[in-house]
Amino acid sequence: MNNPTPIFNKDVLSDQYAIIDGMHTVADAIKVAVDKNVNILIVDKRHDHDEYGMVLLSDIARQVLAKDKSAERINVYEIMNKPVFSVPAEMDVRYTARLFERFHINKAPVIESGNILGFVTYDDIVLKGMISQLK
Repeated sequence: MNNPTPIFNKDVLSDQYAIIDGMHTVADAIKVAVDKNVNILIVDKRHDHDEYGMVLLSDIARQVLAKDKSAERINVYEIMNKPVFSVPAEMDVRYTARLFERFHINKAPVIESGNILGFVTYDDIVLKGMISQLK
């Protein structure tokens, strides 16, 4: 049996995200997303024993726009997902893909020493990870 060299989450992650404070309004979050050209917003921890949160632009569309709420009057913490399912930097992407399937998710922050290094998605796993083994 051929054991391929493992490809880790840290090898395929993307740094296309921004960190915001949960007290910011959704309008502020949209401005940050536009300024940084990202669609993933991480809600920062409030203290060392807290967890990260996450807001996607699709969350804003579903929870603010579709419900005809004011982006200036809703705080990010009201619509964020928290805690966020994260994966270790040194985990083989094959196991990450299995976790994604099991928990019906398609992206997760990559964590090392309690800090976010970036995000890994199915696209990253296939386009950056699997392609290297096809050569």
